[in-house]
Amino acid sequence: MTQKVIIFDFDGTIADTLDALVTIANRLALEFGYIPINAQELALLRNLTAREIIKYSGVSLFKMPFLVKKVKGELKAHITELHPIEGIEQALMQLYKRNYRLGIITSNSQENVIAFLQCHNLNYLFDFIYSGVTIFGKTTIINNVLRQKQLKPETVIYVGDETRDIEAAKKSNIQVIAVTWGFNSAAALADQKPNFLIHHPSELLEVIS
Repeated sequence: MTQKVIIFDFDGTIADTLDALVTIANRLALEFGYIPINAQELALLRNLTAREIIKYSGVSLFKMPFLVKKVKGELKAHITELHPIEGIEQALMQLYKRNYRLGIITSNSQENVIAFLQCHNLNYLFDFIYSGVTIFGKTTIINNVLRQKQLKPETVIYVGDETRDIEAAKKSNIQVIAVTWGFNSAAALADQKPNFLIHHPSELLEVIS
């Protein structure tokens, strides 16, 4: 029997980074020329796709990679203060014990992810961590991982909290589990028609089985 591979997004799926990212984004608002995010605006953004958010922000595509790099750099100083999503540690451990192969693909930095995992004693659970700067999606990174790790698409499931995760997984012909505890709202995720939509980490094992 072929071993199943479960690839996780990091921000919002494993790590509860939303508040920290909003704080950093607001601190950089003046420098990059966009309006700071308040609670009402955050609720609006959660219903938008990545492309719609960039259009809404007014930040040019030229500036966007610099903004992303700066946010990741600032997050580094606070990464060990952040906590895992409630229930995700237990879910990951259950998957690991059931002999699923676990990995991470993230637009955060590999350094930040490793520091977080080590801080919470979760690093042993993951077979690989891949990082890449992506604005609209992760299709290229997913395809590179599939090729480098010689993984068959039918053996892989991607778990993410954003509409762009669903879009990327579908383009790579792998199944996708969308989780509602991260950035995008349940309605926005459902619109993209993931294979599964779940509301708590405890549902992961049941869905994957």
